[in-house]
Amino acid sequence: MNYNYRYRIEPSGGVEAELERHIDTCRQLYNHFLYELRNTDEYLSYTALQNMLPDMKDWWGELNNVYSKVLQMVARRVSDNLNRLKSQKDNGRKVGVLTWRSPREYRSLTYNQSGFELKNKSDQTLLLLSKIGKMPIHLHRDIPDDARVKQVTVKQEKTGEWYAIFGIETETDVPEKPALDEVDRKNMVGIDVGIIKYIHDTDSTMVGSLDLAAEYERLEREQRALNRKEQGSQNWHEQRRRVACNHARIVRKRRDFLHKLSNYYAKEYDLVAVEDLDVHGLMQLPSNSRNRASASWRTFIDFLEYKCDREGTHFVKVEPEGTTQECAECGVEVEKEVWVREHSCPTCGFETDRDENAAYNVLQRGLSELGVGHAEVTPAETALPTSMAGGSSTIVDAKCVVETGSPTLKKRTAQVVSE
Repeated sequence: MNYNYRYRIEPSGGVEAELERHIDTCRQLYNHFLYELRNTDEYLSYTALQNMLPDMKDWWGELNNVYSKVLQMVARRVSDNLNRLKSQKDNGRKVGVLTWRSPREYRSLTYNQSGFELKNKSDQTLLLLSKIGKMPIHLHRDIPDDARVKQVTVKQEKTGEWYAIFGIETETDVPEKPALDEVDRKNMVGIDVGIIKYIHDTDSTMVGSLDLAAEYERLEREQRALNRKEQGSQNWHEQRRRVACNHARIVRKRRDFLHKLSNYYAKEYDLVAVEDLDVHGLMQLPSNSRNRASASWRTFIDFLEYKCDREGTHFVKVEPEGTTQECAECGVEVEKEVWVREHSCPTCGFETDRDENAAYNVLQRGLSELGVGHAEVTPAETALPTSMAGGSSTIVDAKCVVETGSPTLKKRTAQVVSE
């Protein structure tokens, strides 16, 4: 399987200046490729762009100071961006054209297959990059012994921090997924996602949304301070870095939460069903778009999908329309406004939390999608209405979600700790 491992690096002043020079050369090469594309009527593939490099080195001396594989990956970057635009256009979306990159928009370079090496020297691990130099790297987790490093991407974040992203390939066999007809009901779960309660599943477990109110308040203060600075001044650059640090802190906290939560479900269950949400469409709705963006539902679904593949867990995405209104017990549509948080079916008398009813429907649709059929996924007895204060569900605060292997655990077991 293929993974990305991200590590912090700390280049010295001279090495950092060399990194910046190489990245700027790659940026200019990227823009030159776009110039060539705009001045030709032919489609230039990755191979065609790559074949331009030897001739370009004859009149562009700066290219000779950059490792050849790095230059080839710039051509790959242009080609991939073009293919991505073409794919979106084929799907009926309106697309523009690739634009030239400014220094603030182009912040990375990639070594593919060769040109990099890890060395241990005086109890310190160093990353060596061809034609750039060596720099300390913080290996906060070991690279697996059976892994092969395919490429290294060096990137400078807007905060000024440098990171090395290792693309590795492991020979570890993926666990075989259990036969669907042998999966126990207790090992199946349907998940409904939301804003107030981020997760509500068919096992009556609720996970609260991550509280980032203090982080957003701090970000707004720093942003107002930035607006008062003279643009381009030294104080403006320092304040811009503070704003970037606040953005980065929010992103790290959110991704950490989503990684831990998705890891829990992938390890705990043999079958996971979730809604295939159209997040882009939801963001176009007139209200509450900030909370929808902060929820990062699509990121959670993507994390969950690849972790289920890694753990040998069945994963299925289902159509979300009607999961809240449809009764999970009898299938009758029970219309309810968004502020009605309980489901009460007038036909069969089934009562439960609104989101739990949706989670039951998600699991039923997931089983149908996999060809298993409509197994009984609701409790045998009628559930009691639930609330954030208690009821029949287990309430878990977002801060209490703990990832497998976390240093806070004494035993390496996946768990969700209730307050």
